[in-house]
Amino acid sequence: MSKPLQFSPLRVLQGAVIFLLLTLMLPAGAVTEIHTAAQEASEPKYIAIVNQQGKLAIGGMCVDIMRAMEKADPELQFTGDQLWQPRARIDAGLKAGNIDVICGVQRIARNTSQYQFAATPLFSVNYLLAVRADDIVAVEDWDDIRKLGNDGIILALRGFGIVDILTQMGGLKIDDTATSSISNLKKLLAGRGRFYCHRSPGIGLAIRQAGLEDKIRLLSKPQLTEKFYMGMAKTMSPELVRKIGASLVLLEKNGELKRIFERYQE
Repeated sequence: MSKPLQFSPLRVLQGAVIFLLLTLMLPAGAVTEIHTAAQEASEPKYIAIVNQQGKLAIGGMCVDIMRAMEKADPELQFTGDQLWQPRARIDAGLKAGNIDVICGVQRIARNTSQYQFAATPLFSVNYLLAVRADDIVAVEDWDDIRKLGNDGIILALRGFGIVDILTQMGGLKIDDTATSSISNLKKLLAGRGRFYCHRSPGIGLAIRQAGLEDKIRLLSKPQLTEKFYMGMAKTMSPELVRKIGASLVLLEKNGELKRIFERYQE
């Protein structure tokens, strides 16, 4: 007959200690670094701030959303949101594999050809038209602007989704050569355009920062409403896409996305 195996208490204890040490050495969850960038001239998605240490930093809705996503899922870590880049460079970075996500983009053809989208919208905005305060123009809809012809030039920002939307509407005169709101506001005052179309929140802040509250007014009509999403590289792994999507679902359900958006209302 074979003898039963015998284990000494010391060997059992040693084995348990070794197993515990090996378990502690295993990572609780692999942190995934997600590369992005702060889009220039996109206030309040990204805004220049002074942090608690008194140093210049980048804040805004997108930074708040990404920090909230990291809190919801500690395995997500966004990097690059403290570096300014123009939209064209961000898109180029995506193609080169240096950018993984862009925060706050619309479902328009130019974007869907480059990015895949998380299903949960980050926020919705209204596009408003700004005019000179002394301009008595009154328009009810986009047809009224079309009828103005060359007297109805709409200023917009180069590379921004609103340019694609206005162009698709047809018959509108668009000047998208400027790369910042302050440039378009100056062009508006100089008569180099009749309207400046930009999103709210954002356009009111730009007017205040330029000190032009008494020189520029916002029209109530016409308006456009657009949803903005988290855009992700099409080469991103399905598991990471799932994790990003799940974190946004959680933030939408617990009301955090709404709270972040409301902090930046004009």
